[in-house]
Formats: sequence, structure tokens, C-alpha cells
Amino acid sequence: MRIPKPLLSVGVAAVVLGAFALSSVDAEAAVTPAAVVTTLPAAKSGKAAPGGGTAKTLVLYDTTGDYGWMGEVYATQTANLSSHFGSWTAAPVGGYRAGDLNAYSAVIYIGSTYDEPVPAAFLTDVAATSKPVTWLYDNIWQLTSAGTFAADHGFTSGGFDFADVAEVDYKKQKLTRNTVNKSGIMNLSITDASKVTTLATAVRPDGTTFPWAVRSGNFTYVGEIPFAYVTHDDRYLAFADLLFDSLGATSVERHRGLVRIEDVGPDSDPAELKAVADYLSSEKVPFTVAVYPRYRDPKGVNNGGKAQDYTLLNKPKVVAALKYMQSKGGTLLMHGYTHQYGNVANPYDGVSANDFEFYAAHVDAKDSVIYDGPVAGDSAAWATSRMVASGLVFAAAGLGTPTIFEFPHYAASAVDYQAVNTVFGKRYDRGLYFPGVLTGAKPDYSRQFGQFFPYAVRDVYGSVVVPENIGNVEPDAFNNHPARLPADLIGAAEHNLVVRDGVASFFYHPYLGTEYLKQVVTGVKAEGYTFVSANSMIAN
Repeated sequence: MRIPKPLLSVGVAAVVLGAFALSSVDAEAAVTPAAVVTTLPAAKSGKAAPGGGTAKTLVLYDTTGDYGWMGEVYATQTANLSSHFGSWTAAPVGGYRAGDLNAYSAVIYIGSTYDEPVPAAFLTDVAATSKPVTWLYDNIWQLTSAGTFAADHGFTSGGFDFADVAEVDYKKQKLTRNTVNKSGIMNLSITDASKVTTLATAVRPDGTTFPWAVRSGNFTYVGEIPFAYVTHDDRYLAFADLLFDSLGATSVERHRGLVRIEDVGPDSDPAELKAVADYLSSEKVPFTVAVYPRYRDPKGVNNGGKAQDYTLLNKPKVVAALKYMQSKGGTLLMHGYTHQYGNVANPYDGVSANDFEFYAAHVDAKDSVIYDGPVAGDSAAWATSRMVASGLVFAAAGLGTPTIFEFPHYAASAVDYQAVNTVFGKRYDRGLYFPGVLTGAKPDYSRQFGQFFPYAVRDVYGSVVVPENIGNVEPDAFNNHPARLPADLIGAAEHNLVVRDGVASFFYHPYLGTEYLKQVVTGVKAEGYTFVSANSMIAN
């Protein structure tokens, strides 16, 4: 019985509480787009995701105070989402100079530090511009107290509401909000209701409400940072959808489903693989298969104490099953090389599909998986060598060379992510990000944070990312994560309907049989999603 995949924590909650070319790639994906000329200091820019819009978004963030590093964290997540709509440039707000906004089609300011010294030039330009402006959380009082902004837009800064808001209503969906979050939500003082449209509503425990997000003319305000303590059906989805309006890329309503068959290796059961392929094919559901080509059990955990080490080339029946899956509409992706690291427990038992491959982790005394940082010997050359070795096995087995990569357990160092961008340029997973990636500083591995996407993006590492956003079926609780059954995934798919052109993308382990799979596929279809291939999500 394989150990379930640890869930990647999303947002920065844990941080605060714990304070060879395999395919053609876009090697210049992370450089400043030629069409954007910026004089902003410490700026980093990125290109649009395939099929993305033409927006040129300026993302400005705070840097001062004890938690100044969190500004970069939130800017990273905002930049990732912004890539769905066009190119982006991220920079500290403190370096803003008069007119910098002119080079962009929209601006997003992330107020994460209370009373950050926001440049007067920025306040003046925001008040004067007709371009879309999105402002998150803090320092709104610096804007509403300047000039005629309050009179023009019909609201002023209010006070923070510290009620345990567990629900944000948006588009008739009751999105969740984790009440562990005690940072409060800004409750604006609306002085002219005719000028203000409430976009989403925060619901207090007693049922009373107040605006969570509002719009007045070209200006959108969100009363908190929507990236902390995020879950599958979180109010984060409302923010992800609001960007369609503020970044000028309103699209036709469309909802696509994706399924990825997970943790398939040389030790997989061919009959289970064929059964999954037969069911999905019968439903006309294209699918992706995440394959690691080498199985290792260095401690003999599953073999009476005797070590095992073999590849797909030693398992012709598994190879035949994979080819059968390809014939039934399956596309293989590279899920690492061995899906474990060396001869050590990382964090469980050293067995393929159980352990991390590109990142170090351990299970603490409270039964939580703790992310420790890069593995010993981590480097671009080391990571690339594993991709090359993996690709050679795929090719030798006659399976073709995968063009998409997925990190085992969604975890790797910044160096490894950059190596994948160089070799593949495409991933299908959730990303792990670190302070330092935007600023060019040494990555801070003590403060890693994760992010899932409700649509395709090109992230700050430069790679195009096929989204996975509603999780997987886990019949049993593990590592302080509750069990998740088909109804949970279907519920998450329902919540994700608030995102126009959003997806319901899940992964599934074939050793669970097909009954759970049938329930999820049927339920996701019933919510109005149409299943598509991963490649169709990232086609230009």
C-alpha cells in the first residue's frame, strides 16, 4: 500500500506560524518583454502564458517592516496569476516614480505592510489614471485621504473587522475563508453607494455582512490579502476571477476538466492501468499519466529487507499497459526519475512514489510533513541529469519522450524549477515558491510557500503550468490532512465555477480502482465541465 501524496500547503500560513534538450522550450520566458520598458528599480518581468491576453500588468509590493519579505511572497503569487492575462512586471512600490504607470495597461498594488511609505507619486498617478487599478488590503487610507479620491469614488478607508469570517459570497457561491487568519478585513466607509459596486461579501458568524471587494469606476479594492490560508474552495478564487475584469481580458464563460493518473511506475499493476484507461476512454475523457521510470526500494521495505532497483525496461507488461493507455487517449508526462531520494527516508521510507525526490522533508512529532530545503547535492546539473536519465528510459521503452514535467510531491528548489524550465518549459503541478525569486536574492528556503492555479499560467520561473486545483481522492486521513472523497472534489469543482474560463483539474491513483474515479468524472461533468487534454490547455 503506497503512502498518500502529502498535500502541498498553499499560501504562507505555515510560514507565519512557524516564523540534454528533451523538448523545444521558450528559453527567454522569464526575461523582460521587449514591449515593456521600465525604469523601476529591482524589477522582474515575465511573459504571458500561451493563449494569454495582451495586458501589461505592473505589480507593486511592500518591503518594509519585520514581515517585509511577505510583500514579495504575495507579489509572486499575483504575478503568476497575472501571466494568464498578459505580461507582467513586479517591483517594490518604494521605487515608484511619477509616470512609471504609463508603460502598463493595469496596476495591482499589494498592501501587506501597515503604513508602508507609499510614494506620493504613486498615489497621484493612481488617482489620475483611467487604467484599471487593483488595490489589496493595507494603506488604502493613504489614497482615500489624498486629493479628491474619496469624493470621486464614493468611499473612504474604514476600520479593520476582526470577526471570524469563514465565508465570502461571490457569484452566488459561498467560498470558504480559514478563521485561523486573524489579520482582519478592511470594512470601508462607503459615502456614496451610487458610485460603489460590491463584488464580494464577507459573512460574519452572526450572519451580518460587509463588502469584501468593491469596484468604483476603474478602481477595484479587495479588503484583505487573498493568498493566506488558502484551500481548494477558498475566496482566493474570487480574486482570481476578478482579474478577468481588471486586467482587460474578460472572456466567454468556459469550464474545462482535467484528470491526471498519478504515481505510475515500473511497480504498477498493469491490470489497474488498463482498467483506468478503458473507463476514461469509454467516457471520451482525455487524460495524462504521471510516470516515474525507475523503481527503488533501497531498504527493502516491500521486499523482506532486500533492496530493489529496476526500470520500466525490466517490466514489459507495465510498458505494454502504458502503450495501451496512450492508445486510449493518455499522454505520458515525466514524474521525476525515481520519485525518491538516495538511500534515506525522505520523509517516509525511501520507496519510490512514497518519498520526495527533489526536496528534503521529514515527519515531525506531531505527524506533520516538514519541508526542510534542497536535498544534499542539489544543483542545476544534478537535477538536469535526473531528467536526462529519466528521458532515456522512456525512449528506450518505446514510449516516446515526455514534453511535460511534474515534480514528485510538488516540491523542488528554485534551482530545480529553473532547470525544468530550461529542459521542458512546461509543468503540470502546483508550484513551490520562495522569497528571493523576484528580487534576485538567494532563495530563502525557510519560507517556502505553494500556489495552485485555476487556469493556465506562466509562473515566475518562466515555465508554462498546466493547472491542478481540486486535489485528489484520499480515503484515509494522513499527516494531519483529512480524508478527501469524491464529494469533496466535486464540491471544489462547484466552487471553482466562479472563475470564468477556469478548470476543475484533479489527479487520481490507479490503485484505488475505478469506482471513485467514476464518481469524480461523473460529478465534474454534471457541474458543467468538459474534459480536455493537458496539451490543449497550453496551446498557443
